[in-house]
Amino acid sequence: MYYELATLTLPFGTAAQAATAVEAFTAAPDAGGELLGCWFTDIGTLNQMIVLRGFAELSLLSAERERTQKSDNPFGCGTVALSLEQHSYKGFPWMKPVRPSSQSGIAGPVYEIRTYGIKPGGVQPTIDLWEEYVPAREKLSPCVTAMVAIDGPLRFTNIWAYPTLDARSKVRADAVAQGIWPPKGGPAWLTPQMSSTIAMPTAVSPLK
Repeated sequence: MYYELATLTLPFGTAAQAATAVEAFTAAPDAGGELLGCWFTDIGTLNQMIVLRGFAELSLLSAERERTQKSDNPFGCGTVALSLEQHSYKGFPWMKPVRPSSQSGIAGPVYEIRTYGIKPGGVQPTIDLWEEYVPAREKLSPCVTAMVAIDGPLRFTNIWAYPTLDARSKVRADAVAQGIWPPKGGPAWLTPQMSSTIAMPTAVSPLK
């Protein structure tokens, strides 16, 4: 499964307007892929909307990126957005495809989006270690997806869902105390370039 993670920087107070526009743009007759998540940042870099779309094939992702970039009104926010970034990913091969909350049962409303830089040679070891350790970690909270970037610097992004911020803190502490997270040996493959964002679903987000 392939994914696009797009980030729109918006003027203060325009989130609701932008979310409605994103929904319409991604549901247009000529649109490709499937809207999976549409969040607004709460902790981290503020005034950003993060849009997750899924694609069955890389060619479909490429075609939709071209449609978006050639549009005079990308994501329906051309007259509002201050900037737009689009990043392409491939899901870890052993992970289930991301599905809306209504189908997967996975729900927040607190979503943490974490991106880690990977050292050269570290992509496959990271995928393998996560395959080994995620099942135990998911007993504490669900992993929405883990996906490796297919453009730009070597990195991977993982998204986790929590009912509250307090629950996130407790789960992370419990995982460390139980010795089930982070994957043993995993940090050795990572670079210091790491970021974390807490985002909340907008009204149009299939991941609630």
